Amino acid sequence: MQSGHDLTMDKARQTAQGAEDAARRLPRDVREKAIIEGAIRFFAENGFEAATRALAKELGITQPLLYRYFPSKEVLIERVYNEVFVSRWNPEWEALIVDRSRPLEDRLIAFYRAYSKAVYDYVWVRIFVYSGLKKMDLNTRYLTIIREKVLIPICEELRHERGLPDTNSLPLGEDEVEMVWGLHGAFFYRAVRRFVYSLPERVPDDEAIANDIRQFLHGAPPTQKKIVKDRAKDRS
Repeated sequence: MQSGHDLTMDKARQTAQGAEDAARRLPRDVREKAIIEGAIRFFAENGFEAATRALAKELGITQPLLYRYFPSKEVLIERVYNEVFVSRWNPEWEALIVDRSRPLEDRLIAFYRAYSKAVYDYVWVRIFVYSGLKKMDLNTRYLTIIREKVLIPICEELRHERGLPDTNSLPLGEDEVEMVWGLHGAFFYRAVRRFVYSLPERVPDDEAIANDIRQFLHGAPPTQKKIVKDRAKDRS
């Protein structure tokens, strides 16, 4: 006669086998999507140090089945990056930032409000932070996109707004880009407070973003004007 412990173990094995059999019966694309969605949740909770064996257990499948779809942890993480970061990027945001038919303040408020809808998200923020802590290149690649498609265009639009030399006449300096990083950092830190520190939201996002933009636009022009003037003097 089996002991209570043996019966429990048998039941656990049967449950695991049943989940594995059910996973095998799923169409390949459905199963792959389920693995990706589960991996996103898993890494958001546990970070990238967590083992794929633990991920497979969480998903109710075996590690060999996981590797049948994603032959390495690195391949799986790349898919997570594409799903969480790349797929959420909207090319229309780039056109919005440089649309000079609208006031710059309106454009920046509209951009950051739209962008917040995509990135003020539990898994987005936590995966981004975890990848930075592990010194993975996910952050480097994504922040390169931010620099090229958001920060530099904002710098250029600020110059145009204030009648400063365009970047063909006087290339941007890192001090100008750093100034706009400050705006972007304030935007992102709001998400960190919420999804990493678990602090409650005190001000609605749309209102807080509008305040950030207005505060930035009042302080940025004289600061940028001095930066550009000093750089022009250095080049002369």
